[in-house]
Amino acid sequence: MGGTNVWDAEWEVNEEQARTLIGRQFPQLSSKQVKRLGWGWDNTVFLIGDEYVFRFPRRTIAVGSIRMEGKLLPKLEAYMTIPYPKPLFYGEASDEYPAPFLGYAYVPGDFPIGLTEERRALSAETLAKFLRRLHEFPVQAALKCGVQQDHRSLTDIASRKVKLEGFLSKVVEHLSPEESGVIEAYISRLQTDRVEAVNALLHGDLHFKNMLVNENGIVSGIIDWGDLSVGHPACDLSVAYSFLPPYARGVFFETYGGADEETKLLARLIAVYIPVLILMQAVDDGNEAIAAEAKSNIMRALSD
Repeated sequence: MGGTNVWDAEWEVNEEQARTLIGRQFPQLSSKQVKRLGWGWDNTVFLIGDEYVFRFPRRTIAVGSIRMEGKLLPKLEAYMTIPYPKPLFYGEASDEYPAPFLGYAYVPGDFPIGLTEERRALSAETLAKFLRRLHEFPVQAALKCGVQQDHRSLTDIASRKVKLEGFLSKVVEHLSPEESGVIEAYISRLQTDRVEAVNALLHGDLHFKNMLVNENGIVSGIIDWGDLSVGHPACDLSVAYSFLPPYARGVFFETYGGADEETKLLARLIAVYIPVLILMQAVDDGNEAIAAEAKSNIMRALSD
């Protein structure tokens, strides 16, 4: 691919390299099996035995996030109502690999792919309680740990709309005429340029690839905290639109503690925007299951 996409890696780590790097710094883990679980834009992820997960940055931009996670994630424990990966092993950069890396307690579960609407609705209160507590974490304490503040200009709807139109043009051939029609109609109705800034500590990337469910389809883990940031809570509340069916949103917002119309407007936009990005990457990877799930997230977000 030659570095043409934002998700292309600067450093690739394979299972053999991961085993060597982990074994050198953490000899107590050297006898455990190492298995690549997958990768996102920023990190390659390995399962060590069946107890730990290690994340290795793939790009320079991800190094700051790994450092910040190492500092902040342990402090979140008292606020967490859903299991999350706690850092346990702090790997240092070396001649063999130029970045720090982190090992966490493994959080079991499956990605919520292909769940029925009824199953999704079962997590409305669970997700709302989780976000209510997370958004109560003191913003100043988060900033001291190196968290960025609104680095993605979340409240700037006008520029996000322009970007969304650009992304859509790249995936339009992978959408049905009905799907692209619904999305285009939504974008053209979106007349608000900006919403008032609000600051809360955010997970920052809450979508189906960063959520785990148990055998009943109920959310049982929230993973990949590399986008922890301070900004508008609508970023995380987007899960009410992308993940939950319309009839479960009332109980979600009631449990969360309410949200104004501006917040809901921005939450819905992000619930379309993130799955469009996921769809782009899934198309690039030829991953039909992820592409199909991304499309169903978009269409759910746009239904009332």
